Amino acid sequence: MINTNKKILIVGLGLLGGSYAMGLTDAGYYVAAIDKNPEAIKYGLEHKIIKDGKTIVQKEFVEQFDLVIFGLYPKVFVDWLRLYQSYLKTNAIITDVTGIKTWLINEIESFLREDISFVAHHPMAGKEVYGVENADKNMFLNANFIITPSNSSTLEAIEVVKEIGKILQFKNIVELSKEEHDEMIGFLSQLTHCIAVSLMSCKDSKHLVKYTGDSFRDLTRIAKINENMWSELFLLNKQELLNQMELFLKKFNTLKECIEKDDLDTMKEIMKVSTKRREYFDN
Repeated sequence: MINTNKKILIVGLGLLGGSYAMGLTDAGYYVAAIDKNPEAIKYGLEHKIIKDGKTIVQKEFVEQFDLVIFGLYPKVFVDWLRLYQSYLKTNAIITDVTGIKTWLINEIESFLREDISFVAHHPMAGKEVYGVENADKNMFLNANFIITPSNSSTLEAIEVVKEIGKILQFKNIVELSKEEHDEMIGFLSQLTHCIAVSLMSCKDSKHLVKYTGDSFRDLTRIAKINENMWSELFLLNKQELLNQMELFLKKFNTLKECIEKDDLDTMKEIMKVSTKRREYFDN
C-alpha cells in the first residue's frame, strides 16, 4: 500500500484528474492540484477534492510531491515536462492518464531526468462530459486499468501505479507494452469513436430524434466528443488507427456485398461470429 505520508499532485484537474483526486483524497491521501483554470481549483477546494491547489507552476510547490499524476493532453504533458521537470523532487514517480503511449513514451524518454521514474498508464473509464465538476470516483468501479511500463519505470514505481488502480477500485489491472496498448486502443476505443462520429455526421438526424430506439442511442453515445482531444489522439496513433479502420472497412464491405448479392449464408455466418464474440464482453 502507498504510504499515506506520500504527497500526490494532480496536474490537470479535469474529469479524470478530478476523479483521481476525489478517490485518493477519500482514501486518506494528501492530494493537491495544478490547473490553469482558477474555477477548477476553486471547485476542488470547496468540495474537498483537493487539499491545496495552484494555477501557476511554482518550484517550491511542485518539489514537495512524491507522486505526480498528469491529466493533460499528450502534447501538453510533454511540453510541461520539458519546461518543469527540474522542479520535480529526486526519485519522484510520474504517471499519466493519456490514451496514446508509443509516441508519448518515446518523446518523454528522449529527455527525462534519470532520477525520475515514469510509468504510463491508461484508465479505461470516462464520460461524455468534462471538467472537475463532473468528477466521479465511482466511474472506476469494475473498469480496466492498463499499465505500460517504459525504460524509465522502476519496479517500485510500477507497483505504486498498480496500487493507484487498486485504491481507485479498478477491476482489472494489467500490463501491456506501448505497442500492444496502441494497437488495442486503436481498435477498442479510437476506431469505435470514428464509427460513432461517422454515423452521427453522415446524415442530418435531428428529425429522427422522436423515432429512435436504444440501438442508435447506444451506438452513438460516444459521438458526443471532445474534438480537440480526440483529433490529437487519432493523429498521434495514426498508422495503428488506419490499420484498424481498414480492418473494419473490409468486413463492412463484405457485409455490404452480401446484401447486394442476396448472399444469405455468408451474412448469417458473419452474424454468428458477431454474436459469439460479443458474449465475451457480456461475461
